[in-house]
Amino acid sequence: MRLNPDIQKKLIETAINARQWAYAPYSHYTVGASVLTASGKVYEGVNIENAAYPTSICAERVAIFKAVSEGEKEFTAIVVATENGGSPCGSCRQVMAEFGLATQVLIIDAGGKIHMESTVEGLLPGAFTPKDLI
Repeated sequence: MRLNPDIQKKLIETAINARQWAYAPYSHYTVGASVLTASGKVYEGVNIENAAYPTSICAERVAIFKAVSEGEKEFTAIVVATENGGSPCGSCRQVMAEFGLATQVLIIDAGGKIHMESTVEGLLPGAFTPKDLI
């Protein structure tokens, strides 16, 4: 399923704009993310670093966790914005997989150029999902 161009533009703008709130004093690699839920709501997230590096969290997970904390569990799309179009880490891919392999994923740079269009399944083939626990 392709995203409506107006919705895609809004998600891209939201992810790019969110980068300004990132807390990245160590890497200086700011990331913004926007998630579109099945109900039509948009949630944004930023990466938040910590001096104890393992306790940092990525923008994708912040956006998803914000949505989940407000009752959303079905996602249509996620946009990830970095300076250079960097791809989501493995932990973020696994969290995305938890909520749907068909979710559309756009990876963009700071100028809004799309570097990759995929689905979560395309980013994480053979994902471990809730059905694997049965």
